[in-house]
Order: sequence, then structure tokens, then C-alpha cells
Amino acid sequence: MTDDLGAGRRRLQEDDYFQKRDRELIEKMRRQAKAEADLRELGERVGVTDPDTIRDLAELGFTPETVRLLPLIPVLEMAWAEGGVTAPERKLVIDVARARGVEEGSAADRQLTEWLDRQPDQSVYRRAGRLINALFESGAQVNLTPDDLLKYCEAIADASGGIFGIGRVSSEERATLGRIAGEIKTRQK
Repeated sequence: MTDDLGAGRRRLQEDDYFQKRDRELIEKMRRQAKAEADLRELGERVGVTDPDTIRDLAELGFTPETVRLLPLIPVLEMAWAEGGVTAPERKLVIDVARARGVEEGSAADRQLTEWLDRQPDQSVYRRAGRLINALFESGAQVNLTPDDLLKYCEAIADASGGIFGIGRVSSEERATLGRIAGEIKTRQK
């Protein structure tokens, strides 16, 4: 009888273990399915089907709600070219974002505000630049041309400029603008 009780207890413990393990596996599968659905939605938002490009977007922290900021990363980089974002540059970046559909209070707006307050890591600019070029090359739904992007960057460089155009663009801004223009033009040829 003692053996029957011990065997029954072991069987209950085994059943509990396997039920717990099943629940963990089911939850893991749900999370994985959600992550895959989020990646698909992210790709759909920008019109990209390449899984590597979509994964790169996600690794940079873009979500379906914030991916509309991707084409604005060079504009943001331009604003940070001198090590800080001036009030006129900040206003212009926000105006450009609003014109591109970033609504006040949205997840994209909160992300943009964070980037305006704290400069993103340099690797974000480089990786985003490669992704933007990939979007331009793929014909994805960016609703922005390389020329438009450069015009926005030039406007940011001019935003805190001097009087009558004298000294309006700093050497740091010229260097940043030249690099951005070179990256976009190089990839567009």
C-alpha cells in the first residue's frame, strides 16, 4: 500500500511537471507568433518583404508605430551635428515629423522626443542610413525622395544660422550634410 501511495504521488508530480512544461511551451509559442506577426506588420508598414531588412528595423527598436521615423533619422542626425539640438532645429524636426504624419502624443512622437532630448548612438545613424537606402532602392512606400531628405537636412543646418546667411552652417553641419548626401547619392547611382 505504501508503494501504491508513493507511485501515485510520483505520478502526480510528473503530471504537474509536464502540465507546467506544456504551459511554458504554449506561452513561448504565443510570444514567438506575436513577434512574427509584429515583424510582418512592420514590413507591411514600410512596404518591405525582405526578412533581413525587417529584422534590422526591429533590432534598431522600430515598431509598426514608430517606423515612420526611419526616414527622419538623417534629419535628426543633422540636428545633433554640433553636439546639441537648438530650439529652432527642434521645432523644424518636429514640423517635418508632423508633416510626415507623426501625430502629437503618438508612440512615434514619444520616440522622437526622446531622440531630441538624448542623442542616439552613432551606430543608429549608420544602420538607419543603410536601411533608408534599402527602402529607396526597393521602391518601398517611403513617400520621400532622396532629394527631399537632403532638403530637410539642409533646412535643419540652416535653422540656427547666422545673420544674412553669414556663418549659417557650421563646419560640423557641412561635414554631416556632405556625408549624408554622399551616402544617399552613392547608393542611388
